[in-house]
Amino acid sequence: MRIYLDHAATTPPSPAAVAAMQHALEECWGNPSSIHAEGQQARTILDGARDALAAFTGTAARNVIFTASGTEADNLALTGIVGRWSSSRGKHVIVSAIEHEAVLSTAEALSESGAAEVSLVYPDSNGVIQPEAVLEAMRPDTVLVSIMYVNNETGVIQDIPAISNAVHAKRAETFVHTDAVQGAGYLSCDMNALGVDLLSLSSHKLYGPKGAGCLVLRDGTFVAPLIHGGGQERNRRSGTEAIPAIAGFAAAVAELAENRNSWCDAMERLRAKLSDDVRKKLPETIIPGEQAPRVPSCASFVFPGIRNELLLTRLDTAGISASGGSACSAGTTLPSHVLTAMGFPEDDARGLLRCTLGHTTTQDDVLHTAAAIVDAVCALRSSPANP
Repeated sequence: MRIYLDHAATTPPSPAAVAAMQHALEECWGNPSSIHAEGQQARTILDGARDALAAFTGTAARNVIFTASGTEADNLALTGIVGRWSSSRGKHVIVSAIEHEAVLSTAEALSESGAAEVSLVYPDSNGVIQPEAVLEAMRPDTVLVSIMYVNNETGVIQDIPAISNAVHAKRAETFVHTDAVQGAGYLSCDMNALGVDLLSLSSHKLYGPKGAGCLVLRDGTFVAPLIHGGGQERNRRSGTEAIPAIAGFAAAVAELAENRNSWCDAMERLRAKLSDDVRKKLPETIIPGEQAPRVPSCASFVFPGIRNELLLTRLDTAGISASGGSACSAGTTLPSHVLTAMGFPEDDARGLLRCTLGHTTTQDDVLHTAAAIVDAVCALRSSPANP
């Protein structure tokens, strides 16, 4: 029996999502752009899903653009705003140094092509982006600010309403985008409350299937399309919509909206238990962002002197699926860009262990995992294979 603690990477699709997908595949397989009966069956599912995501984000259905992933939604947000508005509102873009690569790589591509000038803002030692840091980076030609809602490595929650309000107060013409992919499972994504102009979501982080995401816009926000063709999604994202994936996305979101509070309460208790049990046995353990508000699912640890790829291998052998905060290439562990931005030494930034809980995680899972982590760290510290 394996213990799955990598829900920040992907969540298992819920039975409701699977049932909705199966229905769409078997009964509503038409092209939603067709006017015949089969097409209109698919259109009904598409419209219903759009209504569900609009309700989830507190906006109108016309403002929901379905994409194939959260990454595509982030790309569309940054590239779409620069493409549509740089000539009239400026080409300066601000992103945080702790963003997901979907934002950082897009910003880098825009900079390299000359389409935008990009500034990075850095967090404090707790992983929090302060509104004052964003304001200091703003210029008269800042067209877009993109700050993630929740960090995928530390679980730290950013004060998006404060950032949005500060940015709009300084320059009303500047758009604010948040990548809410890691936050939507735990926090309200009401666009009015957050004050953002664009918000990205991903289905498979919310107990839905892979292959669906969306970019949600505030009224009056327009983006240039990334993908051209048949004019689907109101000419903002061409391509026949993936109705089964979108149906599963909507079903998962509906279930999440109904259960989010109770799920979060349970995860909060289990996350605390996991962290406490590990630290009791390994008191030198560092928990990144511990002093900041964090989502209840994320238990991240740094064990000084421990390489995370070795630790992850031992945990996997013990039947536990977790992840590290850095990429591994050809046997070389790269330091986490999130931890280095927070001021961690590179050696520590190479050793992040991220355990992310889900609503099906049990106390037995947590007890077993804490013991396995302690055993693995102790074994590695006594092993010559761990430099």
